[in-house]
Amino acid sequence: MADYDLVVFGATGFTGELTAEYLARTAPPGCRWAIAGRDQGKLSAVRDRLAAIDSRWSDLPVLRADTGDPASLRELAAAAKVVVTTVGPYLERGEPLVAACAAEGTDYLDLTGEPEFIDRMYVAHHATAAETGARIVHCCGFDSIPHDLGAWYTVRQLPENVPLQVDGYVRVGARPSGGTFGTALTVVSRLPQAARAAKERAGREPDIPGRRVRVPAGSPHRMPGTGHWALPLPTIDPQIVRRSARATQRYGPDFRYRHFVAFTRLPSVAATAVGAGALVAAAQLPPARRALARLLSPGEGPDAQRRARSWFQVSFTGRGGGQEVRTQVSGGDPGYDETAKMLAESALCLAFDDLPATAGQVTTATAMGDALIDRLTRAGIVFRTL
Repeated sequence: MADYDLVVFGATGFTGELTAEYLARTAPPGCRWAIAGRDQGKLSAVRDRLAAIDSRWSDLPVLRADTGDPASLRELAAAAKVVVTTVGPYLERGEPLVAACAAEGTDYLDLTGEPEFIDRMYVAHHATAAETGARIVHCCGFDSIPHDLGAWYTVRQLPENVPLQVDGYVRVGARPSGGTFGTALTVVSRLPQAARAAKERAGREPDIPGRRVRVPAGSPHRMPGTGHWALPLPTIDPQIVRRSARATQRYGPDFRYRHFVAFTRLPSVAATAVGAGALVAAAQLPPARRALARLLSPGEGPDAQRRARSWFQVSFTGRGGGQEVRTQVSGGDPGYDETAKMLAESALCLAFDDLPATAGQVTTATAMGDALIDRLTRAGIVFRTL
């Protein structure tokens, strides 16, 4: 039996501490959890702040582990049922913990939005995790829970065993997190490497005979029913939806998902397209990339008042079997508060809920599905049919 139900690795970072604070408020009685990182003094200071939330945590275990010390990560994984990590960039720092969890049969959760990292982890560690029973679940924050679970929620409103089409439209009123911005810079600066990793993964993924799953980019258009303008959004999210659909028959024999960002005004569409192009171009030049990275530093974030004014809304249009359904997932600050909530609830879900038997690299919809939707709904994130 593991010593801990779950451990938060990276609890001294901005999002890591928010995740620990959420657990301090909501962890059920009897939950055995701990915080971990490389700086014992900073971890002790975090524990003091958690004890101020709830005195139960005055003796919360503090574990030392470092991404540069694989033995410490193996020891950490061996002590826990679930390890949550907010330590990125994951392409630079993430693999040793994935490897440790896969080897020990320990469930692993992260917040990455880096396609190359996810594909490399599949190639390197999926088979081991499948053998040991570890569930390796990436993208457990705003990337990509609202989109992955929102698409699954939409599919369940449509007929079974027919071709299905789902379009997702993202609207956000918030400042991007430093980690998200840094991830975007990393991703667009490594497009050739990411393409090679995706090709290698594709060569190892099993076929799905008799079924087809597609995630085409789509084109700019007016969003049905609202008049908003929609622009294709090439984030990790549609790839996560694709993997959920490949793993689950309920998505139908022919499933198509497209992913967009929605704007109320046409000039915003043009400005975003130009800005994205400039970001991609600048990210190819190391000096420009370093200068951009200094604009939003990982581990820093807005204060509680600013986060309280932030929001997100992901709307879906689903069609199949002659029916159409519109659904929506919405919540508060996506980059920090709701991401910490999603990550913590995912960890509690894996640790305590009765879930389908899965192992290896899996998605939130595949591993947790309705159980996680129920948890997030109780926590204040809204899933609804319009």
